[in-house]
Amino acid sequence: MVSLQKGESVRLEKSGGGTLTRVAMGLGWDVRQAKGFFARLTGGGGGEIDLDASCLLFDAQRNLLDQVWFRQLVSGDGSIVHSGDNRTGAGDGDDEVINVDLMRLPANVQTLLFTVNSFLGDSFDRIENAYCRLVDSTNGKELARFDLTGAGSHTGQVMAKVMRSGDGWEMKALGERTSGRTFQDMMPIILGAL
Repeated sequence: MVSLQKGESVRLEKSGGGTLTRVAMGLGWDVRQAKGFFARLTGGGGGEIDLDASCLLFDAQRNLLDQVWFRQLVSGDGSIVHSGDNRTGAGDGDDEVINVDLMRLPANVQTLLFTVNSFLGDSFDRIENAYCRLVDSTNGKELARFDLTGAGSHTGQVMAKVMRSGDGWEMKALGERTSGRTFQDMMPIILGAL
């Protein structure tokens, strides 16, 4: 497993070599718990935060071909499937997962761009332990992880992109902070990250 910093890339390969066929992008987060006087007044709960993961499919000319998100859980060709909307971030492990069958992706798909946003407008000031990770779905091994935690008034992030590289794939950690309730609101930053 490779732990990526913002701007770093890694070539994606199966452990032991070979071509990847199926991967999953997992997103996890926890709600920052309130502390101090305010926490005593409110009972200490941090509440819930509804983060949404999206996967956008682009061709080599940066045209948006398809999108997978909480309003469309499956790509038009069926190669990408979203686990569904998690509105709390409660529990351990991945809160939302986007499964990608790399072998079924249309040949004109050059880049998969993964985003996260707070649909209700909560800022990342209220989030901790946020990450995205890419897993080889055939064996469950984590290929790469990128820490998304970082307080701020932003409500979204362009997390990472997975792009064709020769006969394989490469992942680049982006971590571009932005604002928006859906990926559509974040398109200027998204296009700049391609």
